[in-house]
Amino acid sequence: MTSEPSWLEDTRASYDTVAESYTEYVRDLLDDLPQERAAFGQFADLVRANGDGPVADVGCGPGHVTAYLRHLGLDAFGIDLSPRLIEIARRDNPGVRFEVGTMTDLPFPDASAAGLLAYYSLIHIPDDVIPQVLAHFHRVLRPGAPLLLGFHVGDESRLKTEGYGGHPMRVHVHRRPHTRLAAWLTAAGFTVASHETPTSAEGSAGGILLAHRASA
Repeated sequence: MTSEPSWLEDTRASYDTVAESYTEYVRDLLDDLPQERAAFGQFADLVRANGDGPVADVGCGPGHVTAYLRHLGLDAFGIDLSPRLIEIARRDNPGVRFEVGTMTDLPFPDASAAGLLAYYSLIHIPDDVIPQVLAHFHRVLRPGAPLLLGFHVGDESRLKTEGYGGHPMRVHVHRRPHTRLAAWLTAAGFTVASHETPTSAEGSAGGILLAHRASA
């Protein structure tokens, strides 16, 4: 059996450690992010226009965005690397599907998702693993289905050693320009529809990129 890469183990352990304080940090975050809410609304409209169906919130954390997507009428469910965050998501959103898993090996059937959202969950994925992740996104999405990404804009990476509530973490935070993510998406078989740069949840430049899996 192949062992997990250290960055994946570190990310899981870090978010297990900060799970409670991170949940409090993000609980009402969307209330102050109108551009994000508008992007989620546009995403929801595209899901419905393409036939509706299950929507994956990949890297869902405590499920706050999953809950918002369900508020918009989508059949959204969540997956996250951190077992502790999934416990909290299930606690705070009874009856909603949440499961532990990794975007590097999504446990969903081919063409099973009517939409996929990765909201600031690609930020800990190394550059050389991004094509693998996007290949999984492409595989699980139905033809024509939308993909919405939220990410930190920039061109640098840093090691984060202290996180929410002052708890220890060990995660690399990768900032990327729109053009790099757009190129990766195109190479993976997606068509980029739009992108913008509102203020991010972390108070720095954040990007929103909307794409869809090609129909053919």
